[in-house]
Amino acid sequence: ECILSGIMSVNGKKVLHMDRNPYYGGESSSITPLEELYKRFTLPDSPPESMGRGRDWNVDLIPKFLMANGQLVKMLLYTEVTRYLDFKVVEGSFVYKGGKIYKVPSTETEALASNLMGMFEKRRFRKFLVFVANFDENDPKTFEGVDPKTTTMRDVYKKFDLGQDVIDFTGHALALYRTDDYLDVPCLETINRIKLYSESLARYGKSPYLYPLYGLGELPQGFARLSAIYGGTYMLNKPVDEIVMDGGKVIGVKSEGEVARCKQLICDPSYIPDRVRKAGQVIRVICILSHPIKNTNDANSCQIIIPQNQVNRNSDIYVCMISYAHNVAAQGKYIAIVSTTVETSEPEAEIEPALELLEPIDQKFVAISDLYEPTDDGTESQVFASSSYDATTHFETTCNDIKDIYKRMTGTDFDFENMKRKQNDVFGEDEQ
Repeated sequence: ECILSGIMSVNGKKVLHMDRNPYYGGESSSITPLEELYKRFTLPDSPPESMGRGRDWNVDLIPKFLMANGQLVKMLLYTEVTRYLDFKVVEGSFVYKGGKIYKVPSTETEALASNLMGMFEKRRFRKFLVFVANFDENDPKTFEGVDPKTTTMRDVYKKFDLGQDVIDFTGHALALYRTDDYLDVPCLETINRIKLYSESLARYGKSPYLYPLYGLGELPQGFARLSAIYGGTYMLNKPVDEIVMDGGKVIGVKSEGEVARCKQLICDPSYIPDRVRKAGQVIRVICILSHPIKNTNDANSCQIIIPQNQVNRNSDIYVCMISYAHNVAAQGKYIAIVSTTVETSEPEAEIEPALELLEPIDQKFVAISDLYEPTDDGTESQVFASSSYDATTHFETTCNDIKDIYKRMTGTDFDFENMKRKQNDVFGEDEQ
């Protein structure tokens, strides 16, 4: 919502942004001080002395990293919101196999040195990576007999004779699919996803992911600032009493006895419970640790993906770890957040394999959230709802949602080029 309010402001729309919370970012904010997190999860006591100063903590409620070459980074660069943020590269990406974790091989050199595969498998995997890197959907000479529109990914793996373990980490740790449904659809999207991973990795070398200092809560604030520079108005702590409709179309929002009139409304599902449907649940467990995760080379930040096949599930389990190095925790402390799509009536048991990797855990905070998606596309009502944040640990699905809402609102495709700030506009920091 913050990103859209920034983009719509740059596009010359008049924007009023209301939030019933006293902080930016709604569901995806970063909570500070630590005492606030204890309160939010209704823990009986306050944080122990050993956790350091409460205000040294900025704990994300929804963990996600940014793909270095992904859509959100493009949005940040084009709108120049990057000038309000500092990023660090996440130190490593790992994948779980047979109860252990291994670094995800992402370059040819790493693939050849990896313990994930045997000697011959490595050569075949390398051939496959070269094929993906050279693949260009507009140049049939690069297809090697693969038709991007009809050949399934299952057939591509067969063509390169890749075994189940390699298929697991390619589909889940490189293409970042949460389930195996992708195997039986045409391979183009999967090839593009693996390319995105490789290109993101090529930018910084350690991993394809970036993370902002002071937590993800900085992102909505950056876009809110962009909106303000372009004349948008932001109101925190503003209750929404009613969405005013006339003949099935939105005409305003009522708050504290006043009505703000509008032609279009963007909101998250929690503001319009009668216009969304429940599409599942996600469990997220925030764990505070006093040590880095074992077998990650003492990384200050990392991602671990547990492919569903490895733990007899239908969807992957993710672990995102960040630490004091990102100004989100007290000195010497680490925050690991485990997330997955809920499949049974005992969600906490489902993430047991991930929690075992993190032991010992100083304190954990468990949240089980319902996932909602809009029931109408907004063309009639002009009410545009986003979908709840899924279990993935990057922003690609969120950006797809932003582009989708943009198209439904404006009738035109989202174009990164259009988002460039005007050359001579006021940046808001050096006004004379």
